[in-house]
Amino acid sequence: MKNTWSRLLVPLFLFTSACATTAPASPAPEASRPERPFGTLREQATRQQDWLRERLDKALPALMRQYGIELWVVPMREYNEDPVFPALVAPTTFAARRRTIYVFHDRGPEKGVERLALGGGTQGGVYEARRAQMQVDGGGVTRQAELWGPDQWKVLKAVLEERQPKAIAINVSRTFAFADGLTHGEYEGMTEALGPEWTAKLKPSGGLPVDLIAWRGADEERFYEDLTKLAWNIIETGFSNQVIVPGKTRTSDVVWWMRQRVNDLGLGTWFQPSVSVQRQGKTEAEVGEDPLIERGDVLHCDFGVTALRLNTDTQHMGYVLREGETDAPAGLKAALARSNRLQDIVFEELRPGRSGNEILKASRERMKAEGIDGTVYSHPIGLNGHGAGPMIGLWDRQEGVPGNGDHKVIASQWFSIELQATSPVAEWGGQKVRSAQEEDVMLDASGKVRWAFQRQTAFHLVR
Repeated sequence: MKNTWSRLLVPLFLFTSACATTAPASPAPEASRPERPFGTLREQATRQQDWLRERLDKALPALMRQYGIELWVVPMREYNEDPVFPALVAPTTFAARRRTIYVFHDRGPEKGVERLALGGGTQGGVYEARRAQMQVDGGGVTRQAELWGPDQWKVLKAVLEERQPKAIAINVSRTFAFADGLTHGEYEGMTEALGPEWTAKLKPSGGLPVDLIAWRGADEERFYEDLTKLAWNIIETGFSNQVIVPGKTRTSDVVWWMRQRVNDLGLGTWFQPSVSVQRQGKTEAEVGEDPLIERGDVLHCDFGVTALRLNTDTQHMGYVLREGETDAPAGLKAALARSNRLQDIVFEELRPGRSGNEILKASRERMKAEGIDGTVYSHPIGLNGHGAGPMIGLWDRQEGVPGNGDHKVIASQWFSIELQATSPVAEWGGQKVRSAQEEDVMLDASGKVRWAFQRQTAFHLVR
């Protein structure tokens, strides 16, 4: 064993000695450098910080006035953050600082909205931080002491007494998770410190946190187009012979290739991708949960990418060519065209000022009039995958979604148009094929809708 280790160590010693006596290595060639589709982390953070400032400077005042909110208090504790947290903080902030209390006070159009952080920092200069008090230690040295525990509630009370708001908005809601971030424990601590007079002035913030989370700026739109292109690229590669070998590759192999590809790019995802198969002459149960992909199969994927806190959500269809085929059968292409037509309908009905339920009702009426057998279950997207804003149906709630579906679409908001159309396919003996598609769209500041990148109108082909 000793002689074996000696033989192993000799070449290692020669290698390290050679490295020590040679000049420093030249920079790695471009091909060997890590792929950074959106730049370095520092470059990404700089861009995100600009988005934050725009959101707080532009969207916040308009939304506070729209909802009639003079003062908004958002308290939270570390690792139990309010859902609105990502819309309020810098890209270098990952959690609340022990306890952080954000206070927003609208002083009118001329003075604007005052932004205070009681605990935590300025978030890159967008808040006035009141995070410390001057204290003298045992050696007579004056130091900054972090605001924590009951002291923070006392400072909040002082802030209220200085400003004397008629009402105080807090995030409590039985309808929207995004507007229900104030925990019971924080509510108890706050009301105990504020006393009955101020507690009587607390009221729900309504749709303010929902729409603030949903609001997107112009540069976010530019970035999102690039992010969506990347998601498309990963799907196109996953549904190709670069990844799939008919008769040898399982659906789980494609799923994990997608996950690994996203990870290798230094990015993330907000859900586990899925890949499924529809097969001529077979039911879903007969195909099985993780089948080998065979020639003649119809493929479907559901896939999302997360970068710079933003999320995509895409569902595409693929087809594995049989021997001698150069394209999908006409019946399958017609099925895809029907789901495309349903996309057109929802796209045309989506506009600011309409509720999700209104859009769903109008879309389904047009769908039925055109003889499409389909389902609409579209949703907002952005800082969350299933994002803040109005639901446009659920797969099992095609009559409408009370509460969440009653919220109205705003300009500068994004949606995933998610739906399916089921069609009989002649080449499969009339067997029904489900064409489920999902593409992200953006409403700009004027309310005009456009595809974030484009939408799928032809099958991805595995040859």
